[in-house]
Amino acid sequence: MADKGESVKVAVRVRPFNQREKDRGAKLIIDMNGTQTRIQNPDAPKDEPKMFAFDYSYWSHDGYIEQDNGILEPKPGSKYASQKRVFQDLGQGVLDNAFKGFNCSLFAYGQTGSGKSYSMVGYGENKGIVPITCDELFKTMAKSGADVKYQITFSMLEIYNEQVRDLLQKVNPKGGLQVRQNPKLGLFYVQDLKKVAVGSYKEIEKRIAEGTSNRTVASTNMNATSSRAHTVVTITFDQISKNESGQETKKTSVINLVDLAGSERADSTGATGDRLKEGANINKSLSALGNVISALADLSMGKKKIMVPYRDSVLTKLLQNALGGNSKTIMIAALSPADINYDETLGTLRYADRAKKIKNKAVVNENPLDKLIRELREENEKLKKALTGGGVGAVDSGAGMTAEEREKMRKAMEEEIRAQLMANQEALGDMGTSWEEKVKRDQEEYDADNKEKVMADARKNKEPHFTNLNEDPLLSGMVSHFVSGSQTTIGRKDADPAPNITLNGLSIQKNHAVVINESGEISLKPGGPGAKIKVNGSPLTGPRVLDHLDRVLFGSSHMYVFKNPMKPKKGDGTPDKVDWDFAQKEIAQAKGFATGAMSGLTKDQQRAQEQVLEILPLVSEANAVSEELNKHKSFEVVLISGAAQEGSGKETKVMVKMKNLLNGNTWLWERGKFMNRRYLMQDLYQRWLDGDEEIKNISKEADPFWEPTEDVLIGSCNAFLQSLGYYLDFDDQLAVTDYKGTEEGQMSVVIAPCTQAGKAVDEDKFVDDPQELVGKPYHYKVMIRNCDVNKARFSKGLFVKYRVYNEDTYNQTPTLSGTLSPEWNHSRVISIPSVSQDHLDYFENGSITFLLFGVQEDEVADSKLVKMTTKELREMESIKTNQERPGLSQRRMTSFGLDSSGDSSQLKAEFILLQKKYERLEKKEKRMQEICKEWEGKPAEQQQYEPFYRAVSAVAYSTGTKLKTRVHLLNQMQDIQKKATGQKSTTCIIL
Repeated sequence: MADKGESVKVAVRVRPFNQREKDRGAKLIIDMNGTQTRIQNPDAPKDEPKMFAFDYSYWSHDGYIEQDNGILEPKPGSKYASQKRVFQDLGQGVLDNAFKGFNCSLFAYGQTGSGKSYSMVGYGENKGIVPITCDELFKTMAKSGADVKYQITFSMLEIYNEQVRDLLQKVNPKGGLQVRQNPKLGLFYVQDLKKVAVGSYKEIEKRIAEGTSNRTVASTNMNATSSRAHTVVTITFDQISKNESGQETKKTSVINLVDLAGSERADSTGATGDRLKEGANINKSLSALGNVISALADLSMGKKKIMVPYRDSVLTKLLQNALGGNSKTIMIAALSPADINYDETLGTLRYADRAKKIKNKAVVNENPLDKLIRELREENEKLKKALTGGGVGAVDSGAGMTAEEREKMRKAMEEEIRAQLMANQEALGDMGTSWEEKVKRDQEEYDADNKEKVMADARKNKEPHFTNLNEDPLLSGMVSHFVSGSQTTIGRKDADPAPNITLNGLSIQKNHAVVINESGEISLKPGGPGAKIKVNGSPLTGPRVLDHLDRVLFGSSHMYVFKNPMKPKKGDGTPDKVDWDFAQKEIAQAKGFATGAMSGLTKDQQRAQEQVLEILPLVSEANAVSEELNKHKSFEVVLISGAAQEGSGKETKVMVKMKNLLNGNTWLWERGKFMNRRYLMQDLYQRWLDGDEEIKNISKEADPFWEPTEDVLIGSCNAFLQSLGYYLDFDDQLAVTDYKGTEEGQMSVVIAPCTQAGKAVDEDKFVDDPQELVGKPYHYKVMIRNCDVNKARFSKGLFVKYRVYNEDTYNQTPTLSGTLSPEWNHSRVISIPSVSQDHLDYFENGSITFLLFGVQEDEVADSKLVKMTTKELREMESIKTNQERPGLSQRRMTSFGLDSSGDSSQLKAEFILLQKKYERLEKKEKRMQEICKEWEGKPAEQQQYEPFYRAVSAVAYSTGTKLKTRVHLLNQMQDIQKKATGQKSTTCIIL
């Protein structure tokens, strides 16, 4: 059966470098030749590139020119694939199959920012497959004869966190629309999804814009990340004509155009270690889609007994027909060209390679109209009998079921039957209404709903206003709020009096902000104490005049750019075009993170910088949710240097610190764990908004804000080892600093050469050149004497971990509790049987990092704190931080390429080494002077030169270069004296 089907067509397309990739000097890892695509591992440039073959490989990375009308076309002789060519290869096939009566599906897959939306929707004049297909559909219809009547309906939905939202409705029910299954066809559908009749391409354009606008508002209010949502546009294309016998028939094609959520791999984010990883629905649809594709590929290759898991997610339920049934299906996989995205891009290629093995068997959907009507009526009669005649009662005989379970199942079945009955009635009603009436009705409804939008478009060039910014460029500029009156209030809808501009969502107060318009000069001020507003990245504490293109963040998620066409002068440092990335970099800089040029950074440092920009707004959101739900937790983005990490990783990591505001306990979460928890927090918050009473009694194990206590890394210090190369000891009080560079305490550490038994070595063991140690045995002792810790909360227990040269496991001191000045007196001898050059390099460039840990206990230090809200606790903590570190309320500027604390520690170690060398040399020089004076003080007859020479040489040759040079001078003078007088000199030069 597999060989009778038609394979899913698969295309891949690589985009140009974006600005961030250009700024950091990204390397290209993708190459294409014909239908072949190659990807090169940037970490293994000598390895052979991995090869993939697809139906189409579209090179859209370079080789294009922009025409006067803004359309991108290939340069003569280049292999650039334009939007027009992609449509001709893929979209035209969808169009042709639709006219033949086949169901068609087009999927866009790839990581966030890889260019999916450009291929599907396009930007500006470079329209994508969806608008071109719709446009061509109506153009082809216009050329057809009058003997065929065409009817087109349009719907647009979004799947986010396993909830379905109708994007053609401003308001959706709590929990989203229900997904039902048609008992006759076995296919799934969305109950109450709005399907509108459209009579032209312009109407479809309006509907797409309407859906996009609704999606923008919803994603902002719900704090949903648009890149994690699937968007499905469905066009139902009916062709009604008469057959040879004069019977009226309807040919139906359902066209699904699917823009899938970003395909970032869960394991790349680090979420794999989270105890709650199974709870997040956010990746469920994509994971399920991958499983369905794998199962279908196995079936197509002839494997038996494969169960295709369509029911595992909302997305796969709705796309069951498109994926493994009656549909001509195309997938376009979008590729990121930059080396930093190698893992994700390789994953996309493998996903697409799997999909091309699927085979579908599409059939023409053509039936007589009277037959369709008759079948719907017959089915309705059966459903009514099932409801009234006890057809559902079969559940009563369910073996092994309790009465409660039987009743629950009976109600569920009744609900399904009623839903199907309503859907059939709606279909029959539609058949009884003329198509022209439907189009007119839906158009009038649209005009009534969108009067304000039409008027707003005309006002934008005349009046000052706020326009939204979104991480998805398609969603930016979709929402505008005008501030033309003398005073405009901004706040929640439940404020009294109602605000002029209504905003919903996290951290929005009833009276949030006030905009004052004085003769065209616009100023903004907080509407009340605690109102969270940022202008150009900095918190707004009082009235401020707004310049054209200023960036304003209301609450946690409402990001706007202010536009004043009456006074278009920009503020200093404002670019001509402001986008989401610019606004987020600005916020990061205000928080103390460096976001400058990336060209001098390593790939891992570049990734860290991008992750900071990605996570900062999400951490702000987590803090807002914590305040709303009163979870007594705060969150902060932190950069952990390689030296301050357990494990083998030595690159700077972007992590999130969660703090219990009641007792000061802290946890460090990897980026992926935080992302996973953030989705769970979002889900919890949505349930709270929906009035779900169960969340009040949620167990701590199921609460994304709860973690069991764990030992916390207080800080670290480094002991550099150059002194070992000269047989000198290292003895110092090291500053223990946290990830911010704040001193948390002092640790007394000694690293000294010793005997195999651990005894101190004689001072004369000092070597001038470390190369003298090669091939010889060497022993040194690591001693951790004691520590003084600053914060009282760490008195519950303190211990130190460290490891030396090539050790995989950490050595640990005992845990000492009840003190902030633990006396460990820990010592350990490290023996090297034979010193190699690697050991010398380790001495010269390496260090031992001592990690200081504190034991945490889950207790509340002050019972008064429990009575305070999370918001009050966070404000109190902010004030406390400002008082403890005046002028340093924000972290110092964090650079991604430097570890200043490590540099200063190394310089200090080198200074100590030089100081010890100098002290040794000074002692030797003093001893030699004493020898000379002793020799001079002797009578002439006792001044024996040979013993004197041996004594000086013994001291000199056990010390540094300076003294050796002086002895060589002494020898030369002796030779000169001997040649001149024929006898040895009796004069001693004071050295």
